[in-house]
Amino acid sequence: MSLRLSTVILPLDRWHEGGRAKWQRAEELGFHTAYTYDHLSWRAFRDGPWFGALPTLTAAATATTRLRVGTLVTSPNFRHPVPLAKELISLDDISGGRVTLGVGAGGNGFDATALGQEAWTPRERADRFGEFVPLLDRLLTEDAVTQEGVFYSAVEARNIPGCVQRPRLPFAVAATGPRGLRLAARYGQAWVTTGDPKLYEEGTPAQSDEALRGQVVRLGAACQEVGRDVADLDKVLLTAFTPDRSRMLDSVDAFVDFAGRHREIGFTEIVVHWPIPDSEFAAEQGTFERIATEAVQQLG
Repeated sequence: MSLRLSTVILPLDRWHEGGRAKWQRAEELGFHTAYTYDHLSWRAFRDGPWFGALPTLTAAATATTRLRVGTLVTSPNFRHPVPLAKELISLDDISGGRVTLGVGAGGNGFDATALGQEAWTPRERADRFGEFVPLLDRLLTEDAVTQEGVFYSAVEARNIPGCVQRPRLPFAVAATGPRGLRLAARYGQAWVTTGDPKLYEEGTPAQSDEALRGQVVRLGAACQEVGRDVADLDKVLLTAFTPDRSRMLDSVDAFVDFAGRHREIGFTEIVVHWPIPDSEFAAEQGTFERIATEAVQQLG
């Protein structure tokens, strides 16, 4: 099974003061896709610079020629499918069809209350996600959409000429619960996980691997429910949230071991964070770049 290596570049830098250079370097290093988080702010970075995801991806698309770009992930926390679809179609056009939309249910971070609302319960997030993804699918594949929902509606929403990628740009659906996995099975071209959050602090790599195997099995069951072959979906692991996160980028050999184990579980794409000094994503830049250029070759 082939394995792709991608990266996440957090939108921390002014475009003309290092931002553009990172995305161009990601292309030079041969990453399959460079993603960014679609948040208004995030965790420890809340009080520092943080730029918008879609403008950043638009700039990245014009600064590169081969690199795919995408969100990892967009959520309903502060997005509505109607304006989002228009922006995605525009980005897909500007990039020449190099966009992947990572999409998830969202969480209780700063985005959850930034628009003045109360944070949604897990059930409400799942309910909203269950409307958000199907409506976005229609908006990106049909010229005009009218749909009345409990949370999201569209009235003669026009999206001509549609996506460059047909029938639409790919969705990478982040999910671990049964409802989200069914959405991934029905609408996703890829499925995304960060592992089991219960194991983040005190779990072992072996426990994490077993939890991920279980998630892949449940994805397969969800695909079977909708009459789809699970092999049709790419399986994407966003790293830095599993128990062995601190050692994974220590050396090329350490990463090859990590990636090889997860390829055996069934993953087709591994996503690593671009190093950020003095943060949870700190890593030696030279080693990171060697991993980008050498690890995939070693993995075959």
